[in-house]
Amino acid sequence: QEWLSKGHGEYREIPSERDFFQEVKESKNVICHFYRDTTFRCQIMDRHLTVLAKKHIETKFLKLNAEKSPFLCERLRIKVIPTLALVKDGKTQDYIVGFTDLGNTDDFTTETLEWRLGCADIINYR
Repeated sequence: QEWLSKGHGEYREIPSERDFFQEVKESKNVICHFYRDTTFRCQIMDRHLTVLAKKHIETKFLKLNAEKSPFLCERLRIKVIPTLALVKDGKTQDYIVGFTDLGNTDDFTTETLEWRLGCADIINYR
């Protein structure tokens, strides 16, 4: 219940960089997808994250428009879109940059992404 009250269990967009800091402060595990509207691969990532957000309520799933958050992108050294920032206890622990870790293909499975997130210990993966 506590997780759900903090916005876990759904994949949602946050409007600004300021919201990012607030969100990561209140949850232990956060996955933030830095995306661009015009990037096709971001839509692929969105589909997988929507499924995983419902399955792994122990982690908060967010998305942030990279074009509207230049300060954060520079600070986190995000150069490739899509990038997932994996934040644990308020600190960015790992990144999934593009689809390289996911088999370098557009048609990777949700399970592949789930496995990779499990390797980073950002979700409870068995």
